[in-house]
Amino acid sequence: MGHTNDSVVSEFVLLGLSNSWELQLFFFAIFSSIYVASLLGNIMIIVIISCDSQLSSPMYFLLGHLSFIDICQSNFATPKMLVDFFVEHKTISFEGCMAQIFLLHSFVGSEMMLLVAMAYDRFIAICKPLRYGTIMSRKLCVIFVSISWAVGILHSVSHLAFTVDLPFCGPNEVDSFFCDLPLVIELACMDTYKMEIMTLTNSGLISLSCFLALIISYTIILATVWRRSSSGSSKALSTLTAHITVVILFFGPCIYFYIWPFSRLSVDKFLSVFYTVCTPLLNPVIYSLRNEDVKAAMRKLRNRHVTSWNN
Repeated sequence: MGHTNDSVVSEFVLLGLSNSWELQLFFFAIFSSIYVASLLGNIMIIVIISCDSQLSSPMYFLLGHLSFIDICQSNFATPKMLVDFFVEHKTISFEGCMAQIFLLHSFVGSEMMLLVAMAYDRFIAICKPLRYGTIMSRKLCVIFVSISWAVGILHSVSHLAFTVDLPFCGPNEVDSFFCDLPLVIELACMDTYKMEIMTLTNSGLISLSCFLALIISYTIILATVWRRSSSGSSKALSTLTAHITVVILFFGPCIYFYIWPFSRLSVDKFLSVFYTVCTPLLNPVIYSLRNEDVKAAMRKLRNRHVTSWNN
């Protein structure tokens, strides 16, 4: 990625989460554990879905891709943050900073769209069960995943196209542990008011539209489930609870950042940590604990390995 001749800043300084050595050691222990658990948990879900023929439905196909996105999101900034806990002067190159911005918005945008696709899958399964097999074909699922990635990448490119050529000629300290777009824009040697409005509009549009689509979908689905009183409805409600929990915990911090993107409070750093480090762990934890099919597949896979080990 290139930048203009006016951009004399070749690297940015990341101020991190704290200057205290003791706190940094504590954060390293906590976040490295979450990072490893997130990676292993999402890999486990992908392996289980791939190996178990009972999990071949469209919902699990989409869930597997959600886990893949979470693996990607786990790795865009967290490994560097963990290493930086042991580095006094935390820096990132201009190109590395732009890459972080691109990757974050690509993964977040893709995950938003994929969550909408998963809500549509549940809508068809519960509200139109007789047509589920016809409507939710493997072809449609592939189209949903492709659209999710395309929207995420386009969303990210639209941000980067305006950011990469900004004149960075003076301050280069980013008060975070990664290159957060609003914080980087503020460092430009120009009036960035219009850029801030464009960023808010772009990000706010995709996040709020996806969130509203999800709220409407799950409201209709829940109303349909509550009108029924069967064991199938109870299972559907359990699955829906897992979906809705992921949606709330994913979109909560996201909407907060997009409503107040350029006025930072001290708590914002820790919300950023939750969003980038902890959110990828939600998928395996919530689906493993709430989804009976996934838990059954885990037990089956474990028993298979125990049996082969004993033999």
